[in-house]
Amino acid sequence: MSALVAGLLLLAALSGLIVVLARDPRRQVFAMAGNGLVLGLLFLALQAPDVALSEIAVGTAVTPLLFLAALAAIAMDRAKGRTEDPAKDQAEDRALDRAGDHATR
Repeated sequence: MSALVAGLLLLAALSGLIVVLARDPRRQVFAMAGNGLVLGLLFLALQAPDVALSEIAVGTAVTPLLFLAALAAIAMDRAKGRTEDPAKDQAEDRALDRAGDHATR
């Protein structure tokens, strides 16, 4: 096993550990993106360029962006005063819509 592959395996293990140990969700997302990049480089070193490209695209870009979008949506819902009960939120939304309809008439 070459030193490059051994180093990348060690770096992949370390970056995976950072993902697990991170407490803040945003830091976890960025650590996960870094882990995807390291894994992509590992696949490239193992002469699997198609798998490396897929890992870099999905593991470094697409998945972290989806997680960041989900975190942003959660933050917006919390800012609006949403609760954990979607049925209650929908009932409140309908009541607000009805109140807005009455106010515009």
